[in-house]
Amino acid sequence: MVASTNTTTGSDVDTLMRQRGDGADQVTGLAELVERARALVVDGQRAVLGITGVPGSGKSTLVECLLDELAPTPPAGLPAGDWVAHVPMDGFHLAESELDRLGRRDRQGAPDTFDSAGYVALLRRVTADLSEVVYAPTFDRDHGVPVAGSIPVPPAARLILTEGNYLLVDQESWLPLRTMLDEVWYCEADEDRRIEQLILRHVVFGKSPAAAEAWALGPDEANAELIRSTRDEADLVVPDSVLVALAPARTVERRRSA
Repeated sequence: MVASTNTTTGSDVDTLMRQRGDGADQVTGLAELVERARALVVDGQRAVLGITGVPGSGKSTLVECLLDELAPTPPAGLPAGDWVAHVPMDGFHLAESELDRLGRRDRQGAPDTFDSAGYVALLRRVTADLSEVVYAPTFDRDHGVPVAGSIPVPPAARLILTEGNYLLVDQESWLPLRTMLDEVWYCEADEDRRIEQLILRHVVFGKSPAAAEAWALGPDEANAELIRSTRDEADLVVPDSVLVALAPARTVERRRSA
């Protein structure tokens, strides 16, 4: 997939979909992923790598591990640290107060509970503007609100990592992303382990165990069905064997920094 700063057209998307072929590549370990990500930066041009997958599949953990490995080891001629940046889709959640107004609070996390146009606009700016800092939002899960201006993308950044559920969804508001992402990787986690981790996450953020399970098997699963349908559109599939190996490493790192 070739990134572009031009306006998306139907023919652009059709061409990109044909270029994907009959299936995604697969990998066996983090080192291979790191090298593939680093190779996306060619001749100092800015590249954007998308990470997608169903809720709880390990997208954020994969991004954290990639950032840890990539930041100190840039391609020749680029500065360590600032050469790689992170722009999560999570920052474009609609605030819970707005979901209440729209009557969508009971399915938070569905495609129409995000500001997809805002996300597309920010990535378009990121791919086009190399002259100044671009700020991206994060999402405060404790308070249910996006927080603007939280993540700086410095001019020196040449690889942008962005993760989200709907990077490959065939819906009009999300389709422009396909011309801005140089590659998209799909995280394919073991379903039993994924559901267990997803329920735990909901409990950590305040749901009772019963409510957490109901949400994971209800709204989350409805969204997961849509996301699974995009799996074969990805450039690469990151298998469960790789994802499960990353989780303990991140747990140890968090304990060390606590």
